[in-house]
Amino acid sequence: MQEEGIFSEHPLADPAEKLILLVDDDESLLDLMEHIIKREGFRTERATDGNEALKKIEAHAPDLILLDMMLPGKGGYEVIRDLQASDAARIPVIVITGRYIDRKNIDMVRGEPNVREFLQKPLRPAALAATIHSILQTRPPEINRGAERGPWSGPSL
Repeated sequence: MQEEGIFSEHPLADPAEKLILLVDDDESLLDLMEHIIKREGFRTERATDGNEALKKIEAHAPDLILLDMMLPGKGGYEVIRDLQASDAARIPVIVITGRYIDRKNIDMVRGEPNVREFLQKPLRPAALAATIHSILQTRPPEINRGAERGPWSGPSL
């Protein structure tokens, strides 16, 4: 039986203290992910291929990696394996892909010790944000999402 209030012993971290490395060869998707993640309060770094990602991981030691599987040069799975053989083995990875991958291969990737989640493109912003906050144990920003819709959204005249 779990003790009530177990989460109060471990307060959620401030997202501004966390760095997320975004790795994708699609600049427009990087822009979208960066917008979503920065809106949640996180800091970001970007890479467009596997080799650049590994250099940035070594230089910046991110708290989480959002990694596309299909990259030019060194692919996502190779990056995952290289991480496991390095000091970065404990950095959690969220794998993203736009290609169809069969259940057997998804299970193989999910079985890697540093892979925490597997998301299909197109990414849903709310699901991406929730997944990141859950993995990093951070508190979402206090955003009033909908109370203010502009000057024409007030009561009818």
